[in-house]
Amino acid sequence: MTAIAVTIAGSDPSGGAGIQADLKTFAALGVYGASVLTVLTAQNTQDVVDIRDVPPDFILAQMDAVFADLAINAVKIGMLSRTPTIEAVATGLARHRANNIVLDPVLSATSGGDLLAREALDTLRRELIPRMLLVTPNLPEAARLIGASPARNEREMEIQARKILALGARNVLIKGGHGEGDESVDLLIGQGEVMRLSAKRIATKNTHGTGCTLSSAIAGGLAKGLDLITATQQAKAYVTAAIAAADQLKVGHGHGPLHHFFGQWRAS
Repeated sequence: MTAIAVTIAGSDPSGGAGIQADLKTFAALGVYGASVLTVLTAQNTQDVVDIRDVPPDFILAQMDAVFADLAINAVKIGMLSRTPTIEAVATGLARHRANNIVLDPVLSATSGGDLLAREALDTLRRELIPRMLLVTPNLPEAARLIGASPARNEREMEIQARKILALGARNVLIKGGHGEGDESVDLLIGQGEVMRLSAKRIATKNTHGTGCTLSSAIAGGLAKGLDLITATQQAKAYVTAAIAAADQLKVGHGHGPLHHFFGQWRAS
């Protein structure tokens, strides 16, 4: 069986985030990637210039086409932008009984642009989070999801993650990349014990698409049949290595992309 994952997300024409990062990640990890486009952006490594939403009926048409023909093993959801988009995606997931769904709640870009309409946040909480196997917010995203200030330590991270669990998600990976200190610590929290995933913090400005890459790497692992813990551990290791190799690339003048193909390019 071919492992197949689909990304339901926005497009980044500069290639570092969004569906472009997701498809690169799937390919690097040996997973066949399909995609459903939700939003068109005009952005690069420095700024988000413009956003154009894909009509909800066409989002559903894309989902129907992909799920009707491909045996989808896992789903990654990224940028959704507004309420009608979220509702269309929720309808499609229910219609096709999708499982192994990972939500990266994209609220803003690395460059600082706002990527989710404020009025859509309640819809995201109500319509999508209860369907998720995993939600992967960073510290600012977790804070916005529950209406709080960003967590300052691991204890506060756990508290905020459990509040997101209370919204209906089965598991939460709260990411500490926006924190401080020598370690970048993520906490994976479900119904059992808290799993701490730590990596040495890497000094680089080239972090464009980090959240997209991590969530799609987890979805890719699930598509290959890995359990959630193993998929998350392997995804954390992959992203850490891709960040460590990011400065090998010379792309753009702002926050450059990760090196998704560090393994393949080195080998060749």
